[in-house]
Amino acid sequence: MERTYIMLKPDCVQRGLIGEVVSRIEHKGYKIVEMKMMTLSEKVLREHYAHVADMGFFPELLDYMMSGPVVAMIVEGEGVIAGMRRVMGPTNNFDAAPGTIRGDFACSTSFNIIHGSDSPETAEIEIKRFFG
Repeated sequence: MERTYIMLKPDCVQRGLIGEVVSRIEHKGYKIVEMKMMTLSEKVLREHYAHVADMGFFPELLDYMMSGPVVAMIVEGEGVIAGMRRVMGPTNNFDAAPGTIRGDFACSTSFNIIHGSDSPETAEIEIKRFFG
């Protein structure tokens, strides 16, 4: 059974959308095997977003991700990585179709509700990072 890391970002938590997003994940048939709410440190965020650390938007990204708690989840299911990527929709909310999480709830590319691992290798790294 495949596993992935999913994170509901601060805007999802602040807007009271946790239940709606979790419901969509479960209605798709995926199982949430671990879940916790946490506040992320700058150190963890610098590690998690190291691939964009040299981009101009990085300081704003850090501020946003430290603006409130997130919900971290390990989600399990057949083909869950690709499936969750479809359920979430593209990062750019303008490209996200209605019916996807980002298409229905994201206010901008920056405030886009949710993060999901993009490969089995990334999922393994992110699960270890956030769940030990």
